Amino acid sequence: MKERMTCAEATVRLLERYGVSTVFGIPGVHTLDFCRGLDQGVRHIQARNEQGAGFMAEGWARATGEPGVALVISGPGVTNASTALGQAYADSLPMLLISADAASDSLGKGWGVLHEITDQTEMTRPLTGFSATAWRAQDVPELLARAFTLFATQRPRPVHISIPIDVQAEFVDDDWLPVNLPGLPEANPADIATAAGWLKDATSPILMIGGGATAAGAQLTEIAERIGAIVVASTAGKGIISDDHPLSLSAATVRPEVLRILPEADVILAVGTELSETDSFVERMDLSGRIIRIDIDPGKINDVYPADLGIVADAGSTAQALLDALKDHRNDSVEPAKERAALVRSQIRQGLSVSENQHVGILAALAQVAPTDTIWSGDACQLVYTGAFAMPMHAPRKWFYPAGYCALGNALPNAIGARLARPDTPVAVLAGDGGFMFTMPELITAAELGLPIPIIIWENGGLKQIQDDMDQRQIRRVGVEGVNPDFAALARACHALAVDVDANDALQDAFVAALSADRPTVIICHEVRD
Repeated sequence: MKERMTCAEATVRLLERYGVSTVFGIPGVHTLDFCRGLDQGVRHIQARNEQGAGFMAEGWARATGEPGVALVISGPGVTNASTALGQAYADSLPMLLISADAASDSLGKGWGVLHEITDQTEMTRPLTGFSATAWRAQDVPELLARAFTLFATQRPRPVHISIPIDVQAEFVDDDWLPVNLPGLPEANPADIATAAGWLKDATSPILMIGGGATAAGAQLTEIAERIGAIVVASTAGKGIISDDHPLSLSAATVRPEVLRILPEADVILAVGTELSETDSFVERMDLSGRIIRIDIDPGKINDVYPADLGIVADAGSTAQALLDALKDHRNDSVEPAKERAALVRSQIRQGLSVSENQHVGILAALAQVAPTDTIWSGDACQLVYTGAFAMPMHAPRKWFYPAGYCALGNALPNAIGARLARPDTPVAVLAGDGGFMFTMPELITAAELGLPIPIIIWENGGLKQIQDDMDQRQIRRVGVEGVNPDFAALARACHALAVDVDANDALQDAFVAALSADRPTVIICHEVRD
């Protein structure tokens, strides 16, 4: 006999059948029916704010490439979580937000019911791959099939599914099964042949890689070596080709030394990257060579940087096909390209500002003692800006720096989601003093879960980047010098450990101890001296 359950319970069961093991959220009066099905096959993690829940789901997706799921109430739950939706959209992450909604017969009527938004899916639509309401129970399996198909076969984008409280309570037979997901699109062999021909003839190629190339690291590394291409990553692509490879310039398009070499390229192979302004922070990079773009999103082929050859396909299979087409090719420019990359790296080191040199010292000290597989969850702060090009990464999904949407407060909840997704992988936080305060209550969540996360707060007296920007433009400082709390006392009040450091050796000792603690450790990093 089929088991009879509510729509909300069946939704949780179907999520489990799609491989979801964990959801993040805060139960509320509008999600009680979901709670009947939670903590059986699907674990529920209690956040302290729905924004934190959304960021935890995003962190899960960053660490794994698999959908991270948040479950929230209608109205304020959705608006709180929407910042994480925007960030997941900007960084092409498979995040699923399931929310309650008011009773279906009240939607759009403005009756003033609890948590009312007259059309909350319309509010999240610009932040998602799609946003939809389940008007009846049988809509749910169709919408989940659509969501997981998007995650598996297209450019990943977040999805919001809204389920009204009366629909959640509908009884259904438990016969909802996941659909068979189609495969990824593959490249046209003629396009592969053309691309290979251009790359064989290139004298100074550059390979630009983004987060969409995560599964193609081995193939792209060998392609770069065969054609003698200098490698430049986006922040999302950092580590796909190891930062210590002699052809790699890491995620350094933000550096003028790297921007100056881009016009030298006669062919640019751009794989899984938007070539976005938020990686270079210039209005337009000077890409004068022929551009080959490989992207699963057809909308990226001819946008700001139109492709001379556009290939709409999965990066992994396309990189392998391109490597096969180049199997007998070796370019005489490989050694000169390595020398050119070494020179640029040297120029970057020589061009660092006083504060960047200090950042580099701190990051180097951390890299010396951190396990090589550590995931670094970064907030928008100066230490992380420098780390984008100066902190060595040797594998993908290890450097979280959401430069696109660039919300504050993501680092700690991202780290919680990542650590739960990858329980055997060390995870550390790099946050500014201002950004940390956006989601500080999630420190209690990390402590409650007993997560040994080192949380490094770069304490530089306020919103330092904006202070510097105001000073540079001769604008009187406004709203950027607020008083900070006693971070150590605050951490202990949240059941976490805490230590203040002002020297690199003390930072290293605190970091190593934090990795083996039974709870998170807040490490307040002041003006660090060598």
